[in-house]
Amino acid sequence: MTVVGLLLAVLIGLAIGLLGGGGAILAVPIFVYVLGFGAREAVASSLIVVGIASLFGAAEHWRESHVRLRVALVFGVFAMAGSFLGARLAAFLSEAFQLTLLAVVMLFAAFFVFRDNGSDEGEAEGGADGGSPAWAYLGLPALGVAVGMLTGLVGVGGGFLIVPTLALLARMPMKEAVGTSLLVIAMNAASGFLGYLGRVEIQWGLMALFTAVAVAGSFAGTYLARFIPQGALRKLFTVFLVGIAVFILYENLGAFF
Repeated sequence: MTVVGLLLAVLIGLAIGLLGGGGAILAVPIFVYVLGFGAREAVASSLIVVGIASLFGAAEHWRESHVRLRVALVFGVFAMAGSFLGARLAAFLSEAFQLTLLAVVMLFAAFFVFRDNGSDEGEAEGGADGGSPAWAYLGLPALGVAVGMLTGLVGVGGGFLIVPTLALLARMPMKEAVGTSLLVIAMNAASGFLGYLGRVEIQWGLMALFTAVAVAGSFAGTYLARFIPQGALRKLFTVFLVGIAVFILYENLGAFF
């Protein structure tokens, strides 16, 4: 792996640590446009980074009692089914379509990141698992499948959708929504990767190094988050996402005309 690749792995980790997510969405474009992977190989490889980094993050939140296991299992099992299905459906799509879909997802992610001021203001206070209304669990399976399919198709964790869903639908405080989301993403990514396994070539040595650097970057980002204003970070990350999305669209829309 080049020095540039390692630095970008650190960038992914820093974004995850500083923002509680978001770095994973950068992995596919980095694999495709910097490391020269094919789109499907990039999506499958990104799921390794997404899953392991999220699992480490979930473990940290678990130690602080910020993970609601019952909600994670309800949401996560259906997300895993959707992720596996999305990975299988990807075989029938062109790589240009996959990358174009990723760019659209990045634009949506930029919108959600920009409108989230990162504060807990106005969030519902739901303490234990029993704090969530029973009807909330009825909507989680359908949303889980939808988010999972997105993960399997384009390799993103979907935290920008999962966190507000858990905060609003399951009435979780933001810290618990983030912690629970990370566990769901780890489950989701593992299932999506299984859907690609045997269908794409994985460069295991390179991915092990890339993932280790990204995880180290996430720990550094978690530490730095104490000193850097979240609002400014989110705005900068939004601009970055939009710029990459526009580049991907420019590179791939020609395939449709």
